[in-house]
Formats: sequence, structure tokens, C-alpha cells
Amino acid sequence: MKYFIFALLFLPFFVQAQDKKAEHDFELELEGEYRYFFSDGQFDHQDKHYPSLALRPKYSVTWNEGEDAFHFKGFFRWDKDIKRTHGDIRELYYQKAKNQWELSVGIKKIYWGVTESNHLVDIINTTDLVESFDGEKKFGQPMVHFSYMTNHIGTFDFFYLPYFRKQIFPGEKARLRYSIIIEDDAIPFESSQETAHQDFAVRWSNSISIFDIGLSYFKGTGREPFFNSDGEGNLVVIYPINSQTGLDVQATTGPVLWKVETIMRNNTFQEMRAFTGGLEYTLGNVGNSGMDIGLLAEYSYDNRGDWALNALQDDLFAGGRFAFNDINSSEVLIGAMMDLEKSSKIYSIEASRRIKNSLKIELEGRFFSNIDPKELILSNFKEDSFLRFTVFKYF
Repeated sequence: MKYFIFALLFLPFFVQAQDKKAEHDFELELEGEYRYFFSDGQFDHQDKHYPSLALRPKYSVTWNEGEDAFHFKGFFRWDKDIKRTHGDIRELYYQKAKNQWELSVGIKKIYWGVTESNHLVDIINTTDLVESFDGEKKFGQPMVHFSYMTNHIGTFDFFYLPYFRKQIFPGEKARLRYSIIIEDDAIPFESSQETAHQDFAVRWSNSISIFDIGLSYFKGTGREPFFNSDGEGNLVVIYPINSQTGLDVQATTGPVLWKVETIMRNNTFQEMRAFTGGLEYTLGNVGNSGMDIGLLAEYSYDNRGDWALNALQDDLFAGGRFAFNDINSSEVLIGAMMDLEKSSKIYSIEASRRIKNSLKIELEGRFFSNIDPKELILSNFKEDSFLRFTVFKYF
């Protein structure tokens, strides 16, 4: 794998020598982050103050009149939690595009899904757990990706995934961690090939009338470990071999977007069924102010119950998205996740605003309320309500 990465890194120098008309683009993003937790941690060595710095270089080059391209996105973060101090190649791939097909070879990020509160069908990339609470940050995934776009019956995407990226779990000094420290390298694999197990995925997508439809199938190492109890109070953790079928549908009816994601996942240890569905109703140009408001409501079900790692086993999400449509791209998203079986609630706010062209600020808040002590996952976070303030500088 490392020799393949080195070969891709030298590709731009080869391109420069062969095609003087190649177009190069380099960007650099610096991030300063500060997280403040309102309460003392419930576990030893936890603090209230967590400053952090991150660096994200981005480079791309296109040649051969745009038919060939090379893309790179890097990432490194420094944090007081040693597990959160980490780097990653988010993207590093060569892409060939011609007529109705595209071929990508390298490390890439792929996103599937339509819902706001829960991304069930998004299976290709491993979640970067130490980066964010909502699970939307992903590691780069080595792959060969072939996409074929037909004129009438949709797009077919085929993925060969030769190497698995393990999750990184929060360390001893981290907030939003479990009561026990999970050592990443200590989690066994069901397959004797471990990270070298050869995984595959395929997806069909199409737009039919008011519907945008995606149907996917994945076979390979589970992107999250299987957690359960052996019946004697001992925790069982293993990376299983999963078969997952997923369906995502979005229907547009005037100002209303109807959204559904559902999956069926099978492995040696469990049969999982999960569903997320709801709607987003948009009010445009409210009071002639230029502001758009999107009202959100979604329901999530997971038959794993308390063993659902995202804690969304029977929950309702409601929220609002405010897009001010100003020159600074100001946006605010507020929401609440409510467990329908227990008293647990999570309130959230996310806001962002550009300052001129080279600066951006973000505010994120997560507030845990009335967390039921029987909650297997959320009970670890009951004292972890926080605010995160971030400044981005672009070069």
C-alpha cells in the first residue's frame, strides 16, 4: 500500500513534464478550535478546556483537456487527547473521465444518503470517531471506483476496496468517550485476512419523476465493530464480515422534501434492520427578508436497541435550518433528538459565517439532557455538554 501511495504522490511531477498545459490548484486551510465542556468529566483525567489546531492542504491538477486529473486532500490535527492528535490522507487518487464513464484509483471519500440526522446507507468510508460527535468525518478509503452513466436507466457505481481503515477510539483524556478505554489494535477481526480482506460494493442511482433513488450493496469488513455482551458481563468486540443492502429515496413535492434511508445488515453475530425517514419543509424568502427556513422532522429505528452505537434506536429528530442568503453565507441549524422510550434528549446548534473571502467562523453546541442511566452509549456522555468555536483561515 505504501508503495502505491508514493507512486501517486509523484504523479503530478510526471504530468508537469508531459503536459505544459496542465492546470494546477493548491489550497491550504488552517483551523483553530476551542471546545469548552460545561461540567467536570465523569471519568478521570478529563478536562473542561480543549484547544486544538488542524491543517488541511489540498492540491489538484488536470490535464489532457480535462480528461485526466489528480486530487489530494491531507489532514493533521494536534489535540491534548493523544488519540485525537492524528493525521490522515483524506483523498489521493487519479481519475480518468471520458464520455459516459469515470475511473478513479487511489484513496477517496464517498458519501451516500439523504437524511439529516442519521446516515444509515453511508458504508464505504470508516468514521473518524475522534474528529466529531455526529460521525460525519470520515477516513480516506483505498479503492478502485468505476462509474458508468447511462442515458435512461441511471448511474452504476462499482467499488473494489482492497484495504480496511480501522476506527480510532477516544483516549483517556478525551471527552465524549466510553467508560473503558478501547485500544484500537486490540479489536480482533472475524476474517483471518484482517485489514487486507477484499471488500466490494455496488450502487445504482437514478432520478425518476419526483424521486431520487439509490440502491446499494456492500460485502466486506464492517466499518464499525460489533459490540455485545457474552452474557457473563464481558464485552465482546470484533470487526465482522457484513453484507449490507441499502436504499435511499428523496422525493421533491413543491417545498417539501421527503427522505428515507433503510438498511438490512447481516453477519455471523446479528441481523440488523434500521430505518430513518422524515421530511424537510422549506419556507422561502420569509417576510421578504431573503432568508430561507427549512423545518426538519425525522424518525430513526434500529433493531439493535441499546447496542446501536449511534444511540438512535427509537428516536425523533426535529429542527430548523436557517439560510440567510447573505454575502457571508450565514447559516444556522438547530435541532433536538428525543428518545421515545426513555427520557434522554440531545439539543444541538450549528452556525457558520464567512468573514470576507479568507476567514470562516463556526459555532457548534451539543447539550445532553435527562440522559437515562440505562442508556448503554449515551450514559457515558451525560456530563459532556459542550460548545465548540472554530476559526478557519484559507490560503
